[in-house]
Amino acid sequence: MASLSQRTPEQSARREEVEAGLLAATESLLAQGTPYADLRVEQIATRAGISRTAFYFYFRDRRDLLMRLTEGVAEDLYTEADVWWSGDGDGAIELRAALGQMIALYRDHGPLLRAVVEASAYDQPVAEFWRALMERFVHASRERIEREQREGLVGPMPARQIAFALCWMTERACYQRTVQGGALDDHDFVEAMVRTWVGAVYGRVP
Repeated sequence: MASLSQRTPEQSARREEVEAGLLAATESLLAQGTPYADLRVEQIATRAGISRTAFYFYFRDRRDLLMRLTEGVAEDLYTEADVWWSGDGDGAIELRAALGQMIALYRDHGPLLRAVVEASAYDQPVAEFWRALMERFVHASRERIEREQREGLVGPMPARQIAFALCWMTERACYQRTVQGGALDDHDFVEAMVRTWVGAVYGRVP
């Protein structure tokens, strides 16, 4: 297989097209109620309009598919979170904007993110992969808190532990909301997340 640097623009475009189709196919099957553990490569490939053989040209197996598709969604989540991480304005306002967009993305990709969380409970490579993705959220959130501490905008607090607790709390709340059939775009749910974060970091109710 050609390396990333050796691919032609046409090959890269084709890969993006196939991966988008596999993402849609996988999320469609998951949304219909098929557990990730029961998904079969042939099932996913057929839904995406490619052959089983073609699937293995792009991915080693279902685990590789799950992790690489999740990486793509995670990049979108990171982009939204960066509104707060890299912001230099009112932290509470930036945090509200970031959380609102991130929860909307989680809603749009709920079946996939639910699958990776559930797979992480019994698949060690997936568990390590998911913890590494979450650690990026924790690390960047800690850095924003520490920056605001240096600037005197927030009081003393264990920044690493606050960031760890808030990030994993949000992951678990969104997962449980999805599992239990709640709407992630419900105003009260989003408001609860915002109030929890802003209260913990800035010590005030937004």
